[in-house]
Amino acid sequence: MVGMGAIGLGGLGHLMLDAYAEMGDVDLVAGTDVSPKAREAFETGYDAPAYDDYEAMLDDHGEALDAVTIVTPHTLHYEQAMDCLRADLDVLLEKPMVTDVNDAVDLVEAVDERDRVLQVGYQRHFHPGFRELRRIVTSGRIGGVHTVNCYLGQDWIDVQRGTWRTNPDLSGGGQLYDTGSHMLDAMLWTTATTPTSVVAEMEYAKPGVDCNSALGVALDAGDRTATASVGLTGDGVDMTPSEGYVVWGTHGQVSYSDDRLVVAEGGQTTAVTTVTADTDFGTLTKAKLVNFVDAVQGEDDPAVPAEYGLQVTALTEAAYEADETGRRVDVTAMLDAAREAK
Repeated sequence: MVGMGAIGLGGLGHLMLDAYAEMGDVDLVAGTDVSPKAREAFETGYDAPAYDDYEAMLDDHGEALDAVTIVTPHTLHYEQAMDCLRADLDVLLEKPMVTDVNDAVDLVEAVDERDRVLQVGYQRHFHPGFRELRRIVTSGRIGGVHTVNCYLGQDWIDVQRGTWRTNPDLSGGGQLYDTGSHMLDAMLWTTATTPTSVVAEMEYAKPGVDCNSALGVALDAGDRTATASVGLTGDGVDMTPSEGYVVWGTHGQVSYSDDRLVVAEGGQTTAVTTVTADTDFGTLTKAKLVNFVDAVQGEDDPAVPAEYGLQVTALTEAAYEADETGRRVDVTAMLDAAREAK
């Protein structure tokens, strides 16, 4: 039985709690939230105590806790996750892992030193379409990756105005650190690449809150350098969310959008696959929670370990610097400097 604590009891946090409550091997020990209504709903719904201070929860229930789920504003992640790791707890940390490269390096090192599980909440790793895209690319079917294009568009800014997501003190930025973080993770994971440098052009809805971004990224693809173009728009009018990926290899290409994968080789379409499995948010959320609980129990590896969060954080921070300075930023050097500073 896994003794689970919850830091953040709002919308997504509540969805996760419902999923945990359905698992026979999870005991919801206690929760934390700054909202009195959220705390009251937690205590009523799950018959467990709720706190307004996560440190008090750790102090009062440390012996009963094995793991903690953190669903809070982005800039709070580092301190909360580090305190939980220091308490020898495993952590499921919603995306983005953190909003500072030095903090990301700290967490990765703490996980290694303490032999703990830290899983980042990127649910595309559990999506059958994205899994198949990664399988095709990493199988070598289209040859070595040399070019990637991805885009994501939604009416983000109109929906988020007035929320913490448009307060950079809590969000760390704008849409690039919100939905864009999912896209950057998916691009790197499905192509099995790491970012080495980036140029960027961004538009801001208000100071510190980006809503449109165009990135040019150099990727380490193992035996070669690949190039990627990333387009992200969050300033649409009644825009239905749309997302797509194209990966060109030395022997062919594969594209994925709208639950449809198309493989082309030798100038001809050779395979078309339509994803028919359930891919709704609730299903994918439950899948990542099951994986986390299995990892805590030593029955599986975490599907999204801290290293993925580190790479996405480094690329995101480098993109903001590239936009601010108008020059290409070396992501590898940024990571090296952060590691050397420890």
